[in-house]
Amino acid sequence: MAAGFSVPGSLPPSRLAWLCASAALLALGAAAAWRWRRRHRGRRQLVQVGTVADVVIYPVKSCRGVPVDRAEVTAMGLRSGDMRDRFWLVIKEDGRMVTARQEPRLVLVSVYSENGHLILKAPEMKELAIPVKVPRKNPVKNCRVFGLDVQGHDCGDEVAHWLTTFLKSEPYRLVHFETHMIPRKCKQIKEPFRPTDKVPYNDCAPVLLISEASLENLNTRMEKKISMWHFRPNITVSGCSAFEEDTWKKIIIGDVEMEGVMACDRCILTTVDPDTGIMDRKEPLETLKSYRLCDPAEQHIYKSAPLFGRFFGVDKTGTISVGDPVYKIIEC
Repeated sequence: MAAGFSVPGSLPPSRLAWLCASAALLALGAAAAWRWRRRHRGRRQLVQVGTVADVVIYPVKSCRGVPVDRAEVTAMGLRSGDMRDRFWLVIKEDGRMVTARQEPRLVLVSVYSENGHLILKAPEMKELAIPVKVPRKNPVKNCRVFGLDVQGHDCGDEVAHWLTTFLKSEPYRLVHFETHMIPRKCKQIKEPFRPTDKVPYNDCAPVLLISEASLENLNTRMEKKISMWHFRPNITVSGCSAFEEDTWKKIIIGDVEMEGVMACDRCILTTVDPDTGIMDRKEPLETLKSYRLCDPAEQHIYKSAPLFGRFFGVDKTGTISVGDPVYKIIEC
């Protein structure tokens, strides 16, 4: 074959070498990109959005909350020593729940724990101590909470009489949820929740979070200013803008990871004055309805209830403290 000639249909050697080199470089680049994606897959960016200002546990549903400096966040809500959030419930003798919606003066009952006992205090009533560990001989009651069945261990006649006397009501009893009992599934209460979310006697979520700025925004519209006690959050956050918590999908506080599932739809309980136990049935609901209704596309979830605060499910348990930074998780 004469020099300088090529076989018909073939590429010049220089052109062929260039193509081979280019293909090799592309292959190396693709491999490097694959390795980079593999290394960075699942990486998350944390952006601080606020600071924990208050942590509160409400041991007895509808009674006063207990501020704590530090709390364990379990799958079913907050815990500090013997106090667990909404693990005690006032019921009628037939097992139906009783809350401040029916008995507004429940908000005047203070609760704390000491030496293995839950201590109840109320105006013009003698303090009463009941054991956190309910005696085995006490019956287990079948209770009804927002249409779902859940058990509770009866705390005895003495506390039943105490509550009935203070509330001047029909006979009421107090029950305690125990960890071997089956909790209510949040998804059966509100559709947006995940199958893993569960609660004892909470309305519908393990954790409720509200920002200080949201309350400040509301109070600029109120004739009479109100406190955060009207809304009963577990976690109050400072250092963010009003209603910024509505946008938090996943957050980290301490070593706890939580997912914001839905807004908190507000009811008549917010109109109970936490200092007097008097329900006026108007504020702050009327003001909230003037500017905090849901998007029409979400009316099947919230109906006509105004929104204030955000419900969270717990993805990773751990401990939180007042002063902890609150981080929003951004998936990369």
